[in-house]
Formats: sequence, C-alpha cells, structure tokens
Amino acid sequence: MSDQPWLEDACSLVDAFRSGETTPREALDATLAAIGDSQLNAFSYLDTEQAARAADKADITLPFGGVPIGVKELDPVTGWPYTEGSLVFADRVADRTATMVQRLRAAGAVLVGQTTASEFGGINCTSTRIHGTTGNPWNPELTPGGSSGGSAAAVAGGLVPIATGSDGGGSIRIPAGFTGTFGLKSTFGRIPRGPRCYQTPLTVTMGCISRSVRDTARWFDVCNGFDSRDTLSLPQVSGWESSLGSFTESIRGMRVAIAADLGAAVVNPDVADLVVEAGEALLATAGLTREDLAISLPSAGLEWAMSNLATLAADLGERYPECNDMLTPEIQVGMNIAMHNFNLKMAGSNEEFRVKLNEAMADIFERVDFVITATNPDIAFDAAGPLRTVVGGRDLLAELDFERALGNNGALTIPANLTGNPAVSIPVGTVDGMPVGMQVIGRHHAEQLLLDLSLLVERERSWPLTAPGAPC
Repeated sequence: MSDQPWLEDACSLVDAFRSGETTPREALDATLAAIGDSQLNAFSYLDTEQAARAADKADITLPFGGVPIGVKELDPVTGWPYTEGSLVFADRVADRTATMVQRLRAAGAVLVGQTTASEFGGINCTSTRIHGTTGNPWNPELTPGGSSGGSAAAVAGGLVPIATGSDGGGSIRIPAGFTGTFGLKSTFGRIPRGPRCYQTPLTVTMGCISRSVRDTARWFDVCNGFDSRDTLSLPQVSGWESSLGSFTESIRGMRVAIAADLGAAVVNPDVADLVVEAGEALLATAGLTREDLAISLPSAGLEWAMSNLATLAADLGERYPECNDMLTPEIQVGMNIAMHNFNLKMAGSNEEFRVKLNEAMADIFERVDFVITATNPDIAFDAAGPLRTVVGGRDLLAELDFERALGNNGALTIPANLTGNPAVSIPVGTVDGMPVGMQVIGRHHAEQLLLDLSLLVERERSWPLTAPGAPC
C-alpha cells in the first residue's frame, strides 16, 4: 500500500483488504493525510479517533468492511456537529444517527467525517458562511455543485472512495455531473430518511456519490428497505449488485426519448451536443429504439422552492426572522418570499401544479421507457456563486425571464424529484475541460434498468474515477 489514498472504487478497496494488499488502518491513514493536505475544503469535520477505532476492528467480510466514507453534513451522526451548513445551528450537536448511516456502519463502513454542503441543502453550489467555499477538484475555482458538493469533491478529488448524498432537487445528480462522478437518485422512499424525518415535501431521496456503478448498487443493497421511522419508505429489495448486467437483453428494444433540455431548461449547446452524442451511442450499444417525442415540462422551480421552505421554516422556528442575517443570501431571499407570499392559496396552487407535472411525466412514460437529458444546463460555474444566469450566450436576466433565470440550474433535475421518478447522472466527457453528466430518467422502481444502462456506458466509454491530479 502506498501512502496515497485509494483512487479506485470502494468495491475494489474491499477486495484489496480481503487479499491482504492493504489494511483498513492503512487506507484510513492515507485518507486522513490526503484530507489534511487538500485545498478543496471538502470536509467540515473529522472524527479521527472514532475512525481509527473503527478501522482497527473492521470486519472486512462485510460489504463496506473498512472503507473510509464521508458523511454529508445534512446527515446527522450522534455526537457530531449538526449545523446543516448554517451559522444558525453552529453549536448544535446531533443526538441521533441517520438510518442510512446506521446501516452503513453495520455494513462495516468507517465514518471519517462530515463533507460540506450548501446551507440546508438549498442551492446548487457549496459555499456557506459557516464553512466557506468548496472547490471542484477538476478546477478549484469552480463549484462541485450542491448540495452534496463536499461529498462529490471528496470522491472526485481522491480523498474518499464514496460518500453519502441526498437529492431533493438534484443534490446528488448535479454535483455528480459537475465532478465526473456517478449519482443515482432513486425512486422516492427507496432508502429511509429517518429518524425524525419530515414527510413533506415528498422530494428528498437518500443515496451516495460514487466512482462506479457497482459501488452505487452495493450501497443500495446495504441501505434500502422500510423503516418505521419513515412511514413512506419502501419495502426492501436486494441483489442489485449481483444482478448488474443481467437486464441487458430485456432492455434491448426499449424506447427512449432524447431531450437534452427536457423542454424546461436553457442548455449550453456544447453540453447538449455531447449529451445527444452520448445518448445516441448508448442507444446503439443497448439496442434501444429512439422515439421522436417532443417533451415540454412546465418550469417547476418556484413550486419546488416554496414546498421545501415550509420545512425550513419549521426547523428555524422562533429563531426566524431574528436569524435572517446569519443565513446565506439565497436562503434569505427564499425565506423572505415564502414568508410574505406562501399562504393557503399558494399551497393549493402548488398541489395543482404537482398533479399537472405528474400527469405530464406519466404521459411521457406511456410512450417511452427512458428519457435522456443533460444533468446540468452548463458546466460548473464559480465556486462561490452566484448561480449562472448566462447560458450558451443567452442572458436570462437581460431577457427579464426571472423565474427561468433563477430556476434554470435545477430545471433538468427538479421534475424527477417532484414526481418521484428514479434518475441517474452518468459521466460522458468534458466541455472546456470540465465534466458533463448525462441524465437518464426512468419509470418508478426501474433503478436496476438505469444501473444496467449506466454499466453499458461505463464499459463502452469508461470515465476517470478521479479528477486529474488527484488527490487534490
């Protein structure tokens, strides 16, 4: 074992433990050294003593036995800080551990520490007043995305082979797309959100940022399944890793629509061209049939934001509005709009919109089995923000299309959150030296088909497991 952290995928690290090539403690020490040397600001907290104890007694027969992982700071771990990326909760300590993290520990994972996230998971870059700005390992001046930006930076930057993520509007897929990593947003409820989770707004799913398809499949094998503390969680399924590649024949002949902009976003033409080219290559490899289907989904940014801010208001409680100046500008604006405009009439309007979007998505999947789009409208933007409003030469603010300008960054990912469909971001190349993700959306409960499509891409046009120069 060298003194460098493991730069392959997590499954191969477990294999290396079992073959005697290296040990969990050696892997952890290399990981901690790399984190200490890193300039990415991907971690906000390290628990080195606990991690060392876990590594020393790791059971390498378990699925993630001895693997050092990062935990997104929105996922509570008992005894760790639980700031949710906000100064408002700078002194709060978690009194519970997320169900997903409990299951990872039981599967042998070594919890290294917390990865940075955007404040309350609210925006598409990772820059907060409490922890500063996280850089993209492909170019530290640019963002790794958000809200799982620290997890994506840590995995792509060679610091840990896998890390937790959550996706309420694209927060796994967006950073996966920006950093050249792999990210699956599952069908709503696949992995429990508890304990003590909000039921509304019915958009958030749990998962991971990984380097390979098999790592994500193993993660879901370990973490999925009903838990009574999340009453909307789904029954357990199994065998995702062992069945990888077994759906190739059943996929052949299935129907696909390619719509780089999903009829909802303004997309950089170079990004769109790359996604279309990769999509057509996947169709040829998988034996899929392309359907000429015009897709035009309604813009969902405002409805998504308002529904999510209701639970944020509950979190802040009586601290708001006195805590307003402690919030990042984007959260300030969102809370101000919600407090002054969100009422029973808007709540009803939001529900009507959700029905409209569900019907539109259902209509699409009556005609096709998959929809291929870009993951992000453009490549990564400035690390500290603001969100990009000029795309492909179009200045959306100058066009006075304020709703589109403010919602464009999530316009490709939010629809699948509101409807609960599974969707995956697959690395397919670069534009101007920065990664581009191809998103594939599937029918509810079709994650295994999405994983097999992703596996075909991984085999035919393999992506770099880490950014150039990793560890960064």
